[in-house]
Amino acid sequence: MRYFLLLFTISLSLLCILLSQTKRVELNSVPKSIPISSKDTLRLLFVGDLMQHQEQINAAYTTKEYDYSSYFKYVTEEIKKADFAIANLEVTFGGKPYKGYPTFSAPDEYLTAIYQAGFNVLLTANNHCLDKRRKGLERTIYLLDSMNILHAGTYKNYAEREKKYPLLLQKNNFRIAILNYTYGTNGIPVTSPNIVNYIDTAIISNDIKKCKELNSDIIIACMHWGVEYKTLPNDEQKSLAKWLLKKGVDHIIGSHPHVIQPIEIQHYNDKKHLVVYSLGNYISNMSARHTDGGLMVKMELTKDSIAHLSDYKYSLVWTARPVQSGKKNYQLYPINIQTDSLSNSLNNSLRKFANDTREFFHKLNIKDKEYFFYKKK
Repeated sequence: MRYFLLLFTISLSLLCILLSQTKRVELNSVPKSIPISSKDTLRLLFVGDLMQHQEQINAAYTTKEYDYSSYFKYVTEEIKKADFAIANLEVTFGGKPYKGYPTFSAPDEYLTAIYQAGFNVLLTANNHCLDKRRKGLERTIYLLDSMNILHAGTYKNYAEREKKYPLLLQKNNFRIAILNYTYGTNGIPVTSPNIVNYIDTAIISNDIKKCKELNSDIIIACMHWGVEYKTLPNDEQKSLAKWLLKKGVDHIIGSHPHVIQPIEIQHYNDKKHLVVYSLGNYISNMSARHTDGGLMVKMELTKDSIAHLSDYKYSLVWTARPVQSGKKNYQLYPINIQTDSLSNSLNNSLRKFANDTREFFHKLNIKDKEYFFYKKK
């Protein structure tokens, strides 16, 4: 009897073990739910020239300081939606006396307004970056750094360039390399040890190589190039754009002409590349036809196994000058602002800029990429 009980106990134990193993096998063999494909996205916003002509400086002056609170009132919300909002800083902050064209030195309050509007990346390689020589270049960099505004294009010395360039933007699992170069500095030579990124294919080639070594997902070249007031890119721009793309740059954003130039999608190595030849002005005192407004170009990047451009759109903005508005200061208007909030004169000027640009883009077959962001509160 005792032997039978012992045998029964052993058999029962073996059966439990077998059932337990079978259960584990069955559980492990049940296919897990297939996870939804995870994609990271990043939104970049590019705008054109941030300028400060003498008329702008005078209009912003109060009894104690400079007030730029009106400048970006209607566009700030859209700017702040971007992960990185990037603009061409076409002035120096060289200190007093504050001056406009042809040698810009803007009030420090202007940079505060730019930062408060939501811009967190500024491009400094342009033909006015040496307007106040070494002091202007270094003081501008000092103020940008003190406000934690990322920047690319000019450097106090070679060691600083080596450390901070290419500018690497990191967010949402993306590594975006920003390159910035200018065709020249209005004949003003750079003072050693300062460095300005001039357009030099040998230097750019090495910088692109460094971008790749940094494992950049996307390389964007911001080029200060072209001919002022020309609405079409010249042969040099088109040739350089092709060279940049073949070298490994993913997208190209241009400035300098002060007018809008074409937007293109080019294809190399089975990739889609955005080329914006010129964003035009963002805010300035310019009043000639085509110069009183510009583009806000929004790029959406997606990353699954690789990063790529998933979409792009543009919106138009226009600058109202005090001589037109009767107000003390300048103001940027989204192109779809309600007409009942503008005088007939302002509305006519805004519509003229909008119609000119849309007719131009209609011929280029990119009119379907315009978007509107302004909503009346």
